[in-house]
Amino acid sequence: MVIEKRWKKWVYFYIPLTIFVIGTLFPFYWMLITSIRPDAELYRSWRAVNNAPFWTTHPTLEHFRDLMAKTTFPKWLWNTFFIACVSTAISLFCGLLAGYALGRLKFPMAGTLGTSIFVTYLVPPTLLFLPLSQVVVWLGIADTIWALIVTYPTFLVPFSTWLLMGYFRTIPREVEECALVDGATRMQTLWKVVLPMAVPGIICAVLFSFTLCWNEFTYALTFISQSANKTAVVGVTSDLIRGDIYFWGSLMAGALLASIPIVVVYVLFLDYYVSGLTAGAVKG
Repeated sequence: MVIEKRWKKWVYFYIPLTIFVIGTLFPFYWMLITSIRPDAELYRSWRAVNNAPFWTTHPTLEHFRDLMAKTTFPKWLWNTFFIACVSTAISLFCGLLAGYALGRLKFPMAGTLGTSIFVTYLVPPTLLFLPLSQVVVWLGIADTIWALIVTYPTFLVPFSTWLLMGYFRTIPREVEECALVDGATRMQTLWKVVLPMAVPGIICAVLFSFTLCWNEFTYALTFISQSANKTAVVGVTSDLIRGDIYFWGSLMAGALLASIPIVVVYVLFLDYYVSGLTAGAVKG
């Protein structure tokens, strides 16, 4: 009986988990190996790489040095970070107010408006960048990072609003009503009572919004042409791929470095996010 339980545990848990972990981490491992593999190995045939295609015996940091010295990758990374932070802050502010109003207040057409916001989020970005390009030109911010800061909230605000609206509805109305009875205004109730209880939902909205901004490609490729104003995702792919020539070492080094901030953000906030969800909304 014990052997059968162990067999089932291996078949239904350990083996699928191992396959999932390997499939998830292998692309990052391949990026790392490619970024430290010398050009002499990169451009040889598969069989000629010293019979070691999955590792290298002569690691080098030359590709990282070329990425930092011969391209404006640090500037791309800073642009991406600045755009993601500002766009996330704007979207979170708008999403908090709109989500609270739609989730907690009663007014005509509230349900219809909430559904409309969600439908707006479902519109593909490829359909929006044409009218948004006219808005960007009209505002005089074409080919600047402000073009992305203005356009990113078009898909971040509906997402944040819908997410926070659902989370606000899980907070008991009694604690809010007690604050109103004690003389607090609606904004004081939102700031001092509701928001502290909605921290897990806020962190979730911040994480997803920041990730969407960091990985966004279509708008960044359309609205930015100057190399100094590009984001990391667009800069790496456009400046390190020239015609049919792929600078694989620098490409993988850039992809690896650009993925590190997202990993750091999730490592810093994921534990608090999970603990907040398991603690419950009414925990003081």
